Amino acid sequence: MKARELRELDDEALREHIKTQRRELFGLRFSHATGELENTAGLRTAKRDLARALTVARERGVKVD
Repeated sequence: MKARELRELDDEALREHIKTQRRELFGLRFSHATGELENTAGLRTAKRDLARALTVARERGVKVD
């Protein structure tokens, strides 16, 4: 998701997106550690998406767990 799209989300939707991204990144890391991950570029993409969402949340001053 692009930063422009993230900025259009309300605070609750942004929090939910961050939770989802964290779960996805955890799953990708787990798959990579066990050797099941075929598309390792997905890790980089997931990290960047999470970082982008966290940046938008910090800009707004949204508390993220």
